[in-house]
Amino acid sequence: MKTTAAATKLIDALQARVRFGKVMDEVENKNTRFLVSRRGKPKIVMLSINDYLKNVLKEQGLLAEIQWSAQETGLDRLTSKEIDAEIKAHRKGKKKRG
Repeated sequence: MKTTAAATKLIDALQARVRFGKVMDEVENKNTRFLVSRRGKPKIVMLSINDYLKNVLKEQGLLAEIQWSAQETGLDRLTSKEIDAEIKAHRKGKKKRG
């Protein structure tokens, strides 16, 4: 997908809801941003994931990649106790090598 400068279009919430699939396609394929309003007041912005990673996170998507990776591997479901055990095991392993 070729990324170009994002254009912003205004759309009311009802039209966004009725045309959601088409709006999503335009956001993804044409890099269009939509400013969605309700009763004439801006409420949300819809933008592509690439646009979000590039312009909102500014860490080149590192945080999002870490979150997605954790979800894919199930690490997002670890308890605090399990996380502490993982850290302890890792630190113990480092001491043996050092």
